[in-house]
Amino acid sequence: MHAFESERAKENFWDRFEYHTRANGFTPWVTSLLSNHYHTIGYLKLGAGLPIMVQRVHGSVAKLVNDILPARIPEFWRNFKGHEYFDGCIRHERQARRAYKYTLQQSMRHRLLTDYRKYPHTRVNIEIEVAIKRSLELKAFLEGIPYKRYLVDPKRRDLD
Repeated sequence: MHAFESERAKENFWDRFEYHTRANGFTPWVTSLLSNHYHTIGYLKLGAGLPIMVQRVHGSVAKLVNDILPARIPEFWRNFKGHEYFDGCIRHERQARRAYKYTLQQSMRHRLLTDYRKYPHTRVNIEIEVAIKRSLELKAFLEGIPYKRYLVDPKRRDLD
């Protein structure tokens, strides 16, 4: 489903994303919106607030975008496995750098452009060096907390 194909749909996403992230104390470092999904990495002081923030972003975006689509998408955010979103806590600096780069380069990975800086729907709010420095100061990396995905397949170390 390419619900964000139109500029109006993208505008609705950005308006609601910016409103709800600000209202819930999430500081996005970098966010990239594609035609059918988005990626973001950032800082949230209280992780318990993440489900509420995502629920509000997803609920309001689904409503506004569905209102302009030719046919409503009832399972707007669900993937083929029935999941609405994947979230994770960044464990260390190396993982933060990789996740940041991955998010930054989404338009290139999906072959929209060869330079992410020319894609208007990749937004850098905080440069990586500033984000890393501040995360280290706040002791924000959750080192020592096992990553659930790795407990299932300990050989998978792509974000380690």
